Order: sequence, then C-alpha cells, then structure tokens
Amino acid sequence: MATIIKRSECDFQPNLNKIDGFRLLTDMSRSAKGINPKYLNFDIRQLNPKQYNAAYHFHRYAEELFVILSGTSTLRTPKGLEVVEAGDLIFFESGEQGAHQLYNHSDAPCVFLDMRSYIGHDVCEYPDSDKIIIVPNGETFKRSEQHAYFEGETNIDSIWENLRNKFHQ
Repeated sequence: MATIIKRSECDFQPNLNKIDGFRLLTDMSRSAKGINPKYLNFDIRQLNPKQYNAAYHFHRYAEELFVILSGTSTLRTPKGLEVVEAGDLIFFESGEQGAHQLYNHSDAPCVFLDMRSYIGHDVCEYPDSDKIIIVPNGETFKRSEQHAYFEGETNIDSIWENLRNKFHQ
C-alpha cells in the first residue's frame, strides 16, 4: 500500500530533549499516518535559521542520506564547510569519513529528508566532545576513557569464592 505525505500535511514539532542552538524540528505526519517502516528509516526535518541539526558526529553502523527539499544550509564534514541547497543529495558513509553537521546560516528554514540505515543498533561518535553514544539505549561515554578488557578482573577467585559460600549455605 502506498501512503502519501503531502507537503501541506507536514507537522513539524520540536524534540523536547534538544537544547538552544540544536532545535531541529521533525515532521510528525509519518507517525500520524501510521507509517512504521521495517527497513527504511526516514524523517522530514526542518532546520530553522541559526540552528544546528545535531552535534558533529558519525555513525559506526549506519549510512545516512540527506535530500535538501527547500532552503539552504552549511554542511560541515571532515573536508570542511560547504553550502548545500534545494535539490542537493548528501550521502554520509559509516565511519569517521562520514562525519557531518548542518548549520542553517540563512534567514529561511531548510527542510530536508533524512534517510538512514538501521540494523537495530548503532554507535555514534562525537569528535568535538569526545563522546560515544550507544543506540538505541542512549548510554553515553567519553571515548578517551577506554579501558583494557581485563582491567578490574584480577580478583575473580574471590568473587567465585563468595558465590560458592552464598549458594552453598
């Protein structure tokens, strides 16, 4: 069955978890029409003037495609800054080379289609803030605080001894 989302039906709403400067709006008409994709994850987004779509980031396990429907914005990638406008398609591969962020430098909204692959999980890295976020649960860590696999595992014999005592009483 085909479901059509008419431009006139778009209902852009803010994400209440966003902070000033990152007030990206998402069209809610998809969910209102009961569109719940199994394989193709997508949203229509509106980026108002002087706002960023997200923190500069990349995905380890997802690819993303933006289609600029109207307006213009400045795109940040590892190659630098470039203005994108209506009609442009922007593909972000997984990994560091696919890092990206949009900023609306203009006086008019920029509306874009955001499509991304999703295999049930992802790890997003944020180079500016040294964060890693595990999706979908949203656990956030500092990348620079990596630890050796066996760190903290040196007293395993005493842990097992305590377990034996606990269960054999």
